[in-house]
Amino acid sequence: MTSLVENLELEALKLPEKERAHLARVLLLSLDDSHDHDDEIAWAEEAERRYQELKAGTVQAVPSEVVFEQARARLR
Repeated sequence: MTSLVENLELEALKLPEKERAHLARVLLLSLDDSHDHDDEIAWAEEAERRYQELKAGTVQAVPSEVVFEQARARLR
């Protein structure tokens, strides 16, 4: 690591938690995330589709306890 990066890291770690979180988000968003963006859009569309199905009554919600128990049973 370069001394500039090391210095930035040391200074960033001195920031309050909220400011460090903000800085981390900005840095992460600055990375090439075109693939992640496509995934995010696909998941948002899927969530909307599922919400509309629930709202229309074409499917029923399953409590998380039941879902997790079924998943555990499949793993046994």
